[in-house]
Amino acid sequence: MNTQTLSIRQATRADVPLVLSFVRDLADYEKLSHLVVATEAVLAEELFGANSHTEVLLGHVGTEAVAFAVYFHNFSTFLGRKGLYLEDLYVRPEHRRRGFGRAMLLHVARIAAERKCGRFEWSVLDWNEPAIFFYETLGATIMHEWKLVRVTGEALAKLAQMK
Repeated sequence: MNTQTLSIRQATRADVPLVLSFVRDLADYEKLSHLVVATEAVLAEELFGANSHTEVLLGHVGTEAVAFAVYFHNFSTFLGRKGLYLEDLYVRPEHRRRGFGRAMLLHVARIAAERKCGRFEWSVLDWNEPAIFFYETLGATIMHEWKLVRVTGEALAKLAQMK
């Protein structure tokens, strides 16, 4: 695995078009493109606005952006400590199997450790066997007993109006 050629840096507001291109590439890979409604303006505000709690890393080989990771803090009441949640990790297909995904994941794990997080968590689609295998080789536990619960869009608006 050759990770010496990957440089990792925090994204900036100027990187929003690139971040959106990674989001779209990831959605294509996950067969979820129909769910992407994010725009550059929305990402600029949500990722880099005054109230943002989300961070983005970009991985480059030379001047070419080849990977990204999006993460934010959550909280474990059981541990009484904050955690770090990895929302997205994506390496462009032509750059896979070179250790770049591993380097990005380890970089975020180091951030979690430096910030004294009690947990570092993320989700993986149940059909994504290569990713599941990859995560397990790094010592991650796939928590089959947990199910992700989501309310979005009109259902969220309706839920928020309930009394």
